[in-house]
Amino acid sequence: MSATQDLEDLPGVGPATADKLQDTGYDSYQSIAVASPSELSNKADVGESSASDIINAAREAADIGGFETGTSVLERREEIGKLQWLIPEIDEMLGGGVETQSITEVYGEFGSGKSQITHQLAVNVQLQAENGGLHGRCIFIDTEDTFRPERIDEMVRGLDDDIIDSELDYRDIEGSAGDDEAMEALVDDVLAKIHVAKAFNSNHQILLAEKSLEIAKEHEDDDYPVRLLCVDSLTAHFRAEYVGRGELANRQQKLNKHLHSLDRVGNLYNAAVLVTNQVQSNPDAFFGDPTKPIGGNILGHKSTFRMYLKKSKGNKRIVKLVDAPNLADGESVMRVENEGVKPE
Repeated sequence: MSATQDLEDLPGVGPATADKLQDTGYDSYQSIAVASPSELSNKADVGESSASDIINAAREAADIGGFETGTSVLERREEIGKLQWLIPEIDEMLGGGVETQSITEVYGEFGSGKSQITHQLAVNVQLQAENGGLHGRCIFIDTEDTFRPERIDEMVRGLDDDIIDSELDYRDIEGSAGDDEAMEALVDDVLAKIHVAKAFNSNHQILLAEKSLEIAKEHEDDDYPVRLLCVDSLTAHFRAEYVGRGELANRQQKLNKHLHSLDRVGNLYNAAVLVTNQVQSNPDAFFGDPTKPIGGNILGHKSTFRMYLKKSKGNKRIVKLVDAPNLADGESVMRVENEGVKPE
């Protein structure tokens, strides 16, 4: 039975509505169950009351939205993956790595290493679990023209030889870490599993987040499903296009919608969502670091984990865990080298 025919089993969904839902990415009960009535109403061209009925029916069919015991929540959390930075101190600080089904925000000033982290994790996510990865592919939404395939090349070659040999063996590539042809083939294979799109403005960025759902759906049953969604940077276009206090409410409303789209990819497809964020100076801060992230409370509440990158001497960067629901605040040090991000 096709996805469209399945949707027609929901009350109020005929063939035309089912086609509209499927065309806009709502091709499963689960994706409909987590939508809002106003959102579904606009996409499917039905009234909000009908949209609410469709959503409630999808929630009941998909068994989403009810109460459950803490034991059930604990069992479900065991499905959450941990994507390692491959820097022991930082991974320990994060409780094992970057969590799937969560939004992790990394903020810091220019040159602090935010884009280095997105590139490194785009490589690490493809590694097998025993090597610190999630055996998945990456979607990369590039808003500041930061993505560089040459940097991915350097980081793949900068992995430990044991990890490289393990990945070559798994991917059926003949050779070893010291073999140029094998390394070229490995780099090509890694790049092929990173889906990059450049966002030209905030509206395009929001659209790309919605398109990410389609890519995640397309590769859901692949050997390498989508396990990481990067946005570098989240706030650049919003900050440039919505200037002044008069535009603040509109900016925050659009940013909130965008964050929910990103979060949906993470929750529906068990992917980690990593967003980088710009900073500004807080003139009201008389003591301590006056640097604060853009995005206000909307981003602060929506980000499950917040990390602050700060420049230090030479190639060293201080990594602070500023906020997490189940972890203590912490601080570690990493180095940014040609071979990638490395332990101190």
